[in-house]
Amino acid sequence: MTSSPAAPSTTPSPVDVLVVGGGAAGLSAATVLARSRRDVVVLDAGAPRNAPADGVHAYLGHDGVPPLELLSRGRAEVSSYGGRVVVGEAVGAHLDADRVVVTAADGSAWAARHLVVTSGAIDVLPDVPGLREQWGRGVVHCPYCHGWEVRDRRVVVLATSPAAVHQAGLFGQLTEHLTVLVHDPDALDGAARERLTALGVEVVDGPATALVECDGVLTGIETAAGVVRADAVAVASVVEARSAVLEALGVPTVDLEMFGRVAARHVEVDPMGRTSVPRVWAAGNVAEPMAQVVMAASAGVRVGAMVNAELVTEDQERRLAGG
Repeated sequence: MTSSPAAPSTTPSPVDVLVVGGGAAGLSAATVLARSRRDVVVLDAGAPRNAPADGVHAYLGHDGVPPLELLSRGRAEVSSYGGRVVVGEAVGAHLDADRVVVTAADGSAWAARHLVVTSGAIDVLPDVPGLREQWGRGVVHCPYCHGWEVRDRRVVVLATSPAAVHQAGLFGQLTEHLTVLVHDPDALDGAARERLTALGVEVVDGPATALVECDGVLTGIETAAGVVRADAVAVASVVEARSAVLEALGVPTVDLEMFGRVAARHVEVDPMGRTSVPRVWAAGNVAEPMAQVVMAASAGVRVGAMVNAELVTEDQERRLAGG
């Protein structure tokens, strides 16, 4: 990562906008703001959600680009317009008059007129040995992100909730070699089993006890009854927003329920990205847990433009008041 080191300071550095999170949303917001000649700093902990993936997909003109390469390009663009990218983790935040003060782990601090939080999310996976290690490679969750790459392969849907029926339908569009492994006995009721069987999908009872690999390549899933062969495992994660900074400012998280289960926890924003706290905004997976990279980037552009518009109004009011 080619970024500026954060210089420890006990006095917060004043900036127009601090962006917490250097993913697609954060860098997009920062680029818009920097191009509008705003003093903007991106504080990036360097832990993108999609880092294990081979490539970014469904992003027009960037299909297949490695995630870290995309971010490297984005950091260079922010810097080219005078924005700054700082390596560090935000650990605290509070409101101070008309500023939002954010502190990093190394003691650095910024007093921003507006704060944009694009800290992303993490994927909470079922407790099956090997699942996390294969995440983003042999283990996938989104057919639009990874489906083409596993087309016509042996795909096993790990059923942990009723959402597995929906997931099986999506991956069944991509391969005829589909199996549903019932990891949680409550995931499929009788009607769901009958539906899958009628559609030609094999249903196998679990639970899964471990993933099986050969030289780091996924080959199957182990159960008490034996190994179910697989080239890829599809699983529905629970998407948890990285929301500590927002929670410190009084922005709550809410549950997103899908198919009778909590699929994600995120912060609520209005259509323009405003949170419930003035001067505090959010974009990307922290606010839209199901958003792909292109959607996160789009949200970042929108928030960046809205923040700049509010700064323009504030500056005009100050000038008219003689300040």
